[in-house]
Amino acid sequence: MKNKEDIRDLELMAILDVNNIVITDGCGKVLQASPSCLTIYGMSADDLIGLTVDELERRNIFSPSITKKVLSSRKKVQLMQYTSTGRIVMATALPLFDENGEMIRVISFSHDLTEIENLKVDYEELRTKMEYYQSEIKDLREKEQNFDEVVLKSKEIRHAWQLIQRVAKSDATVVFLGESGVGKNVFARAVHGGSQRQHEVFIEVNCGAIPETLFESEMFGYESGAFTGANKEGKPGLIELANGGTLFLDEVGELPLALQAKLLKVIQEKKVMRIGSTRSKSIDFRLIASTNQNLEEMVKDGKFRQDLFYRLNVVPITIPPLRERNDDVLMLSDYFLKKFNKKYITDKVFHVTTINELLLYEWPGNVRELENLVERLVVTTESRIIYPHSLPFYTALNSHINKHEGTMEKLTEKGMNLQEALVEVEMRWLKRAYRQYKTTYEMAEYLGISQSSVVRKLHKYKINS
Repeated sequence: MKNKEDIRDLELMAILDVNNIVITDGCGKVLQASPSCLTIYGMSADDLIGLTVDELERRNIFSPSITKKVLSSRKKVQLMQYTSTGRIVMATALPLFDENGEMIRVISFSHDLTEIENLKVDYEELRTKMEYYQSEIKDLREKEQNFDEVVLKSKEIRHAWQLIQRVAKSDATVVFLGESGVGKNVFARAVHGGSQRQHEVFIEVNCGAIPETLFESEMFGYESGAFTGANKEGKPGLIELANGGTLFLDEVGELPLALQAKLLKVIQEKKVMRIGSTRSKSIDFRLIASTNQNLEEMVKDGKFRQDLFYRLNVVPITIPPLRERNDDVLMLSDYFLKKFNKKYITDKVFHVTTINELLLYEWPGNVRELENLVERLVVTTESRIIYPHSLPFYTALNSHINKHEGTMEKLTEKGMNLQEALVEVEMRWLKRAYRQYKTTYEMAEYLGISQSSVVRKLHKYKINS
C-alpha cells in the first residue's frame, strides 16, 4: 500500500495532467510543469524544467512573465499572456511562503482563451462590417447611376468606360485622375462592380477628410487600451475591413508623407498591424485610388513618395472635366431632373434657353456642381418651367452676347455649314421635347411653336416612328 507522500505525488501529477500549471522556486526556476505546456508554450514539460522565467520571457515563450510579477509584488497576480505559439491565455499565479516568510514557490496556472478572443475579434469585425455594409447599401441606392443613359454619352467617357471594363476583371491597381467632382468615385465603384470581388465589401476612404492625428488609428485600427480614449474592445481599421473586397483611397494626394510610408508598407506586404499590437494580419484587397492633383509633379517637388506613386500608377485612367463633354451635360441634366422630380414629387422641365445656358457654362465643379444645381432648381423654382434667370450664373447681357456665338462655335467645330447646323439644333430640341412630354400640345408649348408644326417636324425627322 502506498504511503501518504506517494499519494500526494500521484495527486499532484493528476492535477498537472489536467491543468496547465507551472511551478517555480523562489528564484523563478521551473521545478514542475504540465504536459499541456507543449500545446500552450511550444515546449515540453521536460524542456521547461530547469529554465528560469527570465530566460523564457527573453525567448518570447510567454509575455509577460506572471511569475516575475509575483516575485516582485509577493502577491497573487492575474493577467493576459501571449505565447510563442500564438495563444492568448488568462494566467493566475500565487506565492507560497515558509514559516519564516520566505517565498519558496510560485504556482501559476492558465486557461487558454485564444478561441474566445478570436471569436470576440471576429464578432467585432463582423459588427463593424455590417455597419459598413448597411452604409454601403444606402449609399449605393442614393448614388445609383444609369451609365448607358447618363454617363456614357460622350466619346471621351465611352473610351474611359471601355478601359474600365477591361481592367475590372483583373486585380490590377487603378488610379483615377481628374478634377474634383468629375465622378471618380462612381467609376471606382464601377471597377469594383465589374470585378470578381463585386459581392464583397467596398471601403471608400477620403484621405483628405480624416485628420492626420486620427488617420493611422482609422486606417490600421488599434488594440484594447492602445491609447487614451480608445474603445476598450479595440477596433479594426478600414484596411482590415476591406479584406476580401476593394479599398478605394479617394484624394490620395492629400496623404502626408509620414503616412505614405506606412501605407506603402501595407500595399507591398498586404499585412496590417493594429496600433498597440505586436502581431500583423494578412489582408487581401484590391486597391483603387483617385486624385485631383498631378502626382508626377508632387513627386518632383518631394511631396509624394516616388515608390508609392509607381505602386498606384499601374493603370491610370483620366476622367475629363464636364466642360469638355458637352453631350454629357445634356444627358446628365436630363437624368438629374428626372431623379429630383421623382424625389420631390414635382414635374419641372427646362426651357430651351435654360439648356443653352447649361451648355455654355464652364462647370468648374463638374458633375457634382451640375447635380447640386439641378436639385436646387427643382426645389426653389416656383413655375413648372425652369427659365434661365433661375440659374445663379445667368446674366441677360452675357446670355445675349454669348448664347449664339458659343453654340455656333461648337457646331462649326463639327464641320457643319449653316443649313446642317440648323437641322442639328432643330433635331436636338425635338428629340428632347419628345422624351419629356406625352402629347404634341405639351411639346408645342415647351418649344414655343404650333402643335401642327411639331407634328410636321416629328414626321420629317422620323422621331416618332
